[in-house]
Amino acid sequence: MSAADKSTGAARGAVPDIEDLAARILNGERRALARAITLVESGRADHREATTRLLDLLARENRQSLRIGLSGTPGVGKSTFIESFGMMLIAAGLRVAVLAVDPSSTRSGGSILGDKTRMEHLSREKNAFIRPSPSQTHLGGVGRRSREAVALCEAAGFDVVLIETVGVGQSETVVSEMSDLFLLLLAPAGGDELQGVKRGIMEMADIILVNKADGDLKPAATRTCADYAGALRLLRKRPQDPDGYPKALMVSAATRDGLETAWDDMQTLADWRRENGHWQRRRGEQARYWFGEDVRQALLARLETPWAQSRMADLSEDVAAGRLTPAAAAKDMLAGLGVG
Repeated sequence: MSAADKSTGAARGAVPDIEDLAARILNGERRALARAITLVESGRADHREATTRLLDLLARENRQSLRIGLSGTPGVGKSTFIESFGMMLIAAGLRVAVLAVDPSSTRSGGSILGDKTRMEHLSREKNAFIRPSPSQTHLGGVGRRSREAVALCEAAGFDVVLIETVGVGQSETVVSEMSDLFLLLLAPAGGDELQGVKRGIMEMADIILVNKADGDLKPAATRTCADYAGALRLLRKRPQDPDGYPKALMVSAATRDGLETAWDDMQTLADWRRENGHWQRRRGEQARYWFGEDVRQALLARLETPWAQSRMADLSEDVAAGRLTPAAAAKDMLAGLGVG
């Protein structure tokens, strides 16, 4: 069977030749990368085992990309920014992957599915790779599969991996736990806009980019950027930041004004963190975080088995009828799962 046939077999449900797939990913083959991400997205036990072996093989190469997380309010122009920014990076000789983390895609399909058609120039570039995240009912499942997709893109030799959060709320935290830099993209607005951005995401951001800083909106963008720069100065100094960071900048995805300056600032911050030990320490902390998440998700998965669901239903009836206390029922359930 040829390599292409093996790869097609994986898409149909068969477990691919992992050594062959790993070799082709390391060789930068985009089709192999797409097949590997399809494998990662699968919830089948044999596919999960194959994914673990694949990631172990690829991790030995220790390839690292610059992982850039990106979040933004609806209508801020994320797809236009990603295309303009990605095209600028490709023109500079870099390879760019774009992934999305979308916990809402179970219902909506996720905006990047439409954005891919709007990013027509970037999607046609041979040095670009665009992929939406799998939809899952649990955000932790989305995060794990997205993290593994990032690792695959790194192994495939992409220089920059852009990780877009399409959802809201906890998805920003998930993306920050798989990124080296976290960008917050905002649109020009009145002074009340500052009140609508949660402090938590402000504290996660390394660089705030005020988009649409062109034409009639440029004065509003200037004011908005100054507002956020002032707000950032009020936040507690973080050990992983050199002087001047986090910072707020103005960009225009439409005219590409400010994109080179923003990229220079991203590289400056990444280089400083590498030189001062923050880069590897942060990656170590992220690995620890995902270890804990994988354990938690595996334990939660055990509650989805037919036996567990049946036992939960029986114990719930006993609790509701007063025959067991919640604590006693929980102890019984955990004992049946071999926990505690």
